Amino acid sequence: MNEKFYTLPEEKQQSILNSAMEVFALNEYKRASTDLIAAKAGVSKGLLFYYFHNKKELYLYLYNYVVDIVKAQVVDRRFKEIIDFYELLRYSATEKVKLLEKNPYILEFAIKTFYSEKEDVSEDLQKMTITQTKAMYKEYFEHLDLYKFKDEADPLYIYKMLVWMADGYMHDLKMCGRVIELEDMMAQFEIWMSMLKKLTYKEEYLNENHRN
Repeated sequence: MNEKFYTLPEEKQQSILNSAMEVFALNEYKRASTDLIAAKAGVSKGLLFYYFHNKKELYLYLYNYVVDIVKAQVVDRRFKEIIDFYELLRYSATEKVKLLEKNPYILEFAIKTFYSEKEDVSEDLQKMTITQTKAMYKEYFEHLDLYKFKDEADPLYIYKMLVWMADGYMHDLKMCGRVIELEDMMAQFEIWMSMLKKLTYKEEYLNENHRN
């Protein structure tokens, strides 16, 4: 990416990124039009490619931009005060839902990146997603007390299981042609966490009130 993008006024940067978010969210990568992105942002296509050398570079930049937005929404003072694994997951999910309700294109774009296959960006996205999952787990959970877990339980694996369950849930809705409702997904997430908590926490910590 051309560093001169950062010399643009904040409003113009946001206009370009928001336009790209909308177009990429509503279209598969190969069908997303950079002409439309430029038109929505009020810039020429030549200028768009001056800042981002090609469509792929813009797309991958946008991926990292979304990761940063979500992180900024979630990792706040309250987040850092929570020391219970499942309470932290609940808080994180709740904060993400607040963000997605305000910015619906973020959810659609995230789903597109998650299910990207046989596109020019697919291999890069898969590598970035794996890297991000590990990095986010370390950053999100490094301050937690994990003594409540049974000896055989692996918190990282449990975290991955929840990601896989969310993946399966979204895939099922997608296959049925149904719209993803955030409220319904949160309700399902609560059920999954409750089941996993019963399986992975030591007995003496199962009936605690939500103190954290």
